[in-house]
Amino acid sequence: MATNVVTTPTSLSRPDFAAIAAWVKPGTKVLDLGCGDGSLLRYLQDVRNIRGYGVEIDDANVLRCLGNGVNVIQSDLESGLSSFESGSFDYVILSQTLQAMKHTEGIVREMLRVSCEGIVSFPNFGYWRNRLQVSFGHMPISEALPYQWFDTPNTHLCTLNDFEVFCHQHGVRVLERRVMNGDHQVTLFPNLLGMLAFYRFEQQK
Repeated sequence: MATNVVTTPTSLSRPDFAAIAAWVKPGTKVLDLGCGDGSLLRYLQDVRNIRGYGVEIDDANVLRCLGNGVNVIQSDLESGLSSFESGSFDYVILSQTLQAMKHTEGIVREMLRVSCEGIVSFPNFGYWRNRLQVSFGHMPISEALPYQWFDTPNTHLCTLNDFEVFCHQHGVRVLERRVMNGDHQVTLFPNLLGMLAFYRFEQQK
């Protein structure tokens, strides 16, 4: 069953934050991988009263996390989550970072080792504007994919269909999906009309 989106002044400017917050129960323990400046964790602390921890590699972002009052560990996600015990979190979030991971299977497996549920968001490569640019012979550039082909950090772009096949093949059960275009939820032809995808999932039982 879909959960209502939390609406606050911040969520109006960051609908992606609100979409994730809608799946996070109040008072739970959350790990945010590739947490950037800690804005998502700060938001979840404010609206869901979570106990949050972030993992970030960039020096400047680590300092910004501390300025945001976010607990942060400086580490490279590609090396895994060995510093965290199994089942130590209620949720592990990977927000708009999945496509930049070199070892997708490994990070998803680690997310489900240390938490009950995983939440990921990623730009949908199947979005119609991306398809149109590819059909004209160019790698797509958009709000969700703002990089040129030669300087992009993205290594594993995928569509909604691709991610769902991946989950099926790796014993991951999708609990909920939300697809958005800006601040609007897309329900009709989401793999064509949706710019950003959100998934909540668990280990197949």
